[in-house]
Amino acid sequence: MRGAPAGGGAGVACDGPPRAAMHPEAYRRLAASRDAAARDPRFVRDDILTPLNDDRAVVIERIRLQISRSGGRPPAGIDSLATCTGRSPDAGRPGNGNDGGNGSGRGGGQAGNGPVAADYVDIRSVRANTGRLPRVQRNASRGTFTTRCGTNRNGLFNSDNVIVAPGVRNGAHHMHDYVGNQANDAFADDRTLARGATTCRNQGDRSSYYWPVLRVQNGQDEADAGADGGGRDRNVGKIQTPSSVTLEFVGNPRSPVVAMPRFLRIITGDAKALTNGTGNANASWSCTGFEDRQLKDKYPLCPSGSRVVRTFRFQSCWDGRNTDSANHRTHVAFVDPRTGACPSGFRAVPQLVQRIVYDVAPRRNFAVDSFPEQLHKPVTDHGDFINVFDRQLMQRLTQCLNRGQRCS
Repeated sequence: MRGAPAGGGAGVACDGPPRAAMHPEAYRRLAASRDAAARDPRFVRDDILTPLNDDRAVVIERIRLQISRSGGRPPAGIDSLATCTGRSPDAGRPGNGNDGGNGSGRGGGQAGNGPVAADYVDIRSVRANTGRLPRVQRNASRGTFTTRCGTNRNGLFNSDNVIVAPGVRNGAHHMHDYVGNQANDAFADDRTLARGATTCRNQGDRSSYYWPVLRVQNGQDEADAGADGGGRDRNVGKIQTPSSVTLEFVGNPRSPVVAMPRFLRIITGDAKALTNGTGNANASWSCTGFEDRQLKDKYPLCPSGSRVVRTFRFQSCWDGRNTDSANHRTHVAFVDPRTGACPSGFRAVPQLVQRIVYDVAPRRNFAVDSFPEQLHKPVTDHGDFINVFDRQLMQRLTQCLNRGQRCS
C-alpha cells in the first residue's frame, strides 16, 4: 500500500494492509523531521520505519489469530505485509523528467510528481459517449434550479476537508476552491456553517461547494509554493480561477424528489482513485463545444477557442435518516443508470450538477491538486457539498423540480 510522501521529502511505502496500522502518524513525524531525514537516511529507518513496522506486525498478528480462531487459514505470506520501506520523493515516480511529461523545468509535471503526457488526449479524437439517459416517467421531477455563487474570485483556499478530516489542518494535502459558504475550514461545525457568510446571490443558500484547485505549470510560483497543501505537498503552479461555475439542481427521471436535509454532506468522486481503484471515480472532463464527449481518466486538450470543462454529478438518493456516514458514502447513492430509480430504502433528492469551466491554453500544462501519491491524475478529481439551504429556499427548490419549472 503506497503512502503519501510527507511534505515533499522522503516517503513511506508499505507492502499492503492493514489500514489500522497505516501511515498518518509516520507522515506527521516525517514531515516534522524532514531536515533530519535529509541529513541522515538512518533516521528514517530507525525512528520512522522500525516503529511503523512493529505496529503493523502487531495488527497483522491479531488478524492472523482472529482468522485461525474462526476456523480459517491465514493467507500465505501475511506476515510480510508488515514491511514498510523509505523512498526518496522522485524514486519510481512517473513524471521525473524522463517520461515526456509536461512541466515547467522542475523535473516534469507537478514538481516531478505527474501527470505525464499519456494523461492528456485531444478531445477531437474522442467519440461521443454520453449514451442514453433513463426514460423520463410520468411522475418525474423535470424542473431545474440554478444557484449563482460566483467563481471564487475572492480567493478562498485551504487544504482542509471538514467532511473527511474534521479538526485536522491540511487534512486534504491539496488546496480546494470554495464558493458559497465562506466559513468552511477544518473546524467548521453545523453552527459555524449556518452563520457563515455566503457568496451565493440568494442569501438563503449558505451551502458549501468545493473542489481541488486546477493549476497551470507556467514557470510561476503560487503564494503557497512553500506551504502545506501547496508546494510542501507537491502541488505547484499558478492556481486558475474558473471562468464560470454553474451550480444546478435537477430532478429525478421517474419520481418526485423530497427536500435535502440541512447539513447533508456529499462527496462525489474519489481523491485516492489511483490507489483505491476507480469504483468511486465520478468526475468528467471535456471541452466547450464537445460536451457529448466525456473523459474520466484523461485531461482534455481543447482546440483554440474551446475551454476545459469539469463536471460533477452528485449522488441523488438519500437514506432518509443520516446527513453523513462513517465512510461518507453509504448515506447517499446514485440512481440506477438504466431506470433512474433509487435503491430500495432510499429517497430521491435534488441532484447537484457542478460545471466548472477554465480558460487554459490547449497544451499539457494543467492538472488538479491531489494527494502526493495520486500523481495529479484526472481520475482522482472529486467534488464536495454541504447543504446549508434555509428551509424556505429548499422547499422552493423542491417544488420547482417537482412542478417542472426552471428556477434560479
